[in-house]
Amino acid sequence: MTLVPPSTQVQPYKLSFGVGGLNVAGASIAARLYLDLGDWVAVRAALDSGNLLQARTVSTAKRLNRELIQRISQLSISEVELITEATADERAYVMWAAVCRRYTLVAEFAEEVLRDRYLLMASDVLPEHFEAFARGKTVWHPELAELKATTLSELRNNLFRLMREAGLVTADHTIVQAVLSSRVRDEFALREPSDIRFFPTKEAA
Repeated sequence: MTLVPPSTQVQPYKLSFGVGGLNVAGASIAARLYLDLGDWVAVRAALDSGNLLQARTVSTAKRLNRELIQRISQLSISEVELITEATADERAYVMWAAVCRRYTLVAEFAEEVLRDRYLLMASDVLPEHFEAFARGKTVWHPELAELKATTLSELRNNLFRLMREAGLVTADHTIVQAVLSSRVRDEFALREPSDIRFFPTKEAA
């Protein structure tokens, strides 16, 4: 776990990671569009015009599409290609990595709490672990201290939903070991540091 000195300038956390959940199904649609169109702006326009994610309202569709593009555009072209042919587990892992790349808070919780607890042979990750994590982060992120309790609770619920949809925890908060396929592992290992650090696995990050 790497701590940033308080004197270092730290960007405020982006906190909109709850929009649409992990949205693995939408990612598959967007990935195929990108391989055809080669441009994320064009992909978003296609998603908006066709309501391809089948949102109930225009405003909801635009919000979901914007969030999806912000996440999936974090991926390399080979990872986008992988999404179109991946198994359900592989697709979920890749989108979890995309969320971690997009949202520093999610990435830090994944590495410093979820993965660390797994490596320490803890069986679960609980809501109170998020609350302790958030309290600790207020040293560098005072914006967290300014949040209402209800907002912080919503962030916690959104994060746990993402972890469940990624197959990393169960509904009763039990940690599930991530079993990375060789092609997913190879993609994550191309980054420095490796995105394997976001997963509950004993594989070296």
